[in-house]
Parts: sequence; structure tokens; C-alpha cells
Amino acid sequence: MKNKGYRYPDRVFREDEGLSVAAFYALRYPHSTEAEWRLKIEAGDVLRNGLPAEADAILRHGDTLVYFRRPWEEPDAPADFGVLFEDDDVLVLSKPSGLPVLPGGFFLENTLLHLVRERYGNSCSPLHRLGRGTSGAIVFTRNRPAARSLARAMLERRIVKIYLALATGTSMPDAFTIDVPIGPVQHVLPATVNAYSPGGRPSTSRVRVLRRSSGRSASLVEVTIPTGRPHQIRIHLAHAGYPLVGDPLYAKGGLPRTDGVDDELATTPGATGYLLHSWKIRFPHPFRGEEVEAVSPPPAALDPGR
Repeated sequence: MKNKGYRYPDRVFREDEGLSVAAFYALRYPHSTEAEWRLKIEAGDVLRNGLPAEADAILRHGDTLVYFRRPWEEPDAPADFGVLFEDDDVLVLSKPSGLPVLPGGFFLENTLLHLVRERYGNSCSPLHRLGRGTSGAIVFTRNRPAARSLARAMLERRIVKIYLALATGTSMPDAFTIDVPIGPVQHVLPATVNAYSPGGRPSTSRVRVLRRSSGRSASLVEVTIPTGRPHQIRIHLAHAGYPLVGDPLYAKGGLPRTDGVDDELATTPGATGYLLHSWKIRFPHPFRGEEVEAVSPPPAALDPGR
């Protein structure tokens, strides 16, 4: 589908004063070179203080800039989601694999956020994120007081999130804990990606084996995460030596793969191909004082009952 394009507003602060318009955009949005930004500016895609900008114009503190990204064809993505819990304050939804939660890259309207706001209104926001390839339960708040309450509960680790994953190998212990820091590391596409990083943020995953399959050399595992770093389960299991089956990004050691760098899918953090499901989530309701628990039925390959 072709979207309606998007406007990116910016304001010039003192540290940016003296830059040209083209240089400002090349620094702020380095996915395009300064020469590429010049072409966009000359095409009339950038406004400065409400008027068409000139690439070489020198910016002043307080200037307003707007870049209009022209409509583009978005990649296909599932356009549905399940509802696990709903009231006036909170939604717990079941996201399909392949649907991004938030806009980014080539995705703007083919996102769960866009679908939810179309149905429930613009006050809805995700409490946490799931990777595009991850399916299952995700919490949205429907108003600011609920968002503040649940954000505090998350900081206090009163929200329990349990996942199912298919990991490579069958020799792992029946149960083990992974305490490995996660942070940005240099990468090809984009410039950095979250991975194992000694200087990263503390992160904990508790793993329990549910089923081993010697024929596939894979294990179905349950993973509980008190912390919620981007791609945490993928990074932690890879660091422990059991990367997710089909993971196009993370290799043993918890770092991005260096093989297959000519394959865009293998170097894109949002790429799918692995099996990871947000199975159960439990949290205190922001106002009613009761605990809410939701369970998202897993895909067949991750069903513990099979």
C-alpha cells in the first residue's frame, strides 16, 4: 500500500546555529548524504519558517524546519490483531508476526500503532514493544494516567512477561539464568544495533526448557524477562550459545552475524524468520487494584501442549 507521506518537524537550537540547511539534515538524519539532502531541499521537500528552504541558507537559533517525506509504497504486513483484554484504560492485544509495532524504516501505516489508533483513537500508546517478527501479547494504554501508572509498575518490575521461543541445540540445562548487559554496537545496517555489550545496561532472562527435539536439534524454551531491552531474548540466548532457530541477525555470542552481509535480510534488525512469542503477561491494573493476566495462544511450532 502507498501511504500519505509524513512530516518531520525540527527546531534549530544554539548548537546547530551556523549550519547550512543541508548540513543540518545530513547530521540529524544520516541515512541520506548531504548531496542527497540537497536534492530533496531543491525539490521543495523542506520548509524553513514556513517557506521553501534553500540548501545553503545558514540556520539561526529558533528556526523551524519541516521535512515532508513524500508518499511511498510500504512493505506488506498483516493487518489484523487479536484482543485479549479490553477496558477503558488498558488494552492487551495479540500481535501477529510480521507486523511492526511502531513506524520506522519503510513502515508508517502498516503498523500495529496505526491499526489500534484507527479502531480505538489517538490516545492509545504501547506500554512496551515487540520486534516485528515477534508475535503475541502486548499492552497498550488508553490514557495518560494509565500510561503513567503502568510505566511506574514496569520500572518497579511488577509486570511479568513470559515468552516462548525455539532455540538451537538440545544440550542446554533444564533451567538457567542469563545476566548479560545489552547496548548498542557498531553494525552495517543501521550504523548501530543492540547486542551483547560489556558497557551496556544490565539485563536478565530466566530460561526453562519445555521440550527438546533431537531431530531438529532445537529446544522449545520458556523465557521470563524481568528487564525488557530491545531484542533481549534473541541476544541472551545467542550469547549463551543457543540462538533462535532462523534468527537472521544474532549469532552465538550475542553479536550481529558477520556472514551473509550481502543479504539485506540477514543484516536488518527488523527481519523475521525466527520463532518468538509473547505468551503470557501479568500486571497490576492501573486503577482497579486487581491483577490482570492475559495469555496469547502460541503458533503451532511453539505450543507447549503439542
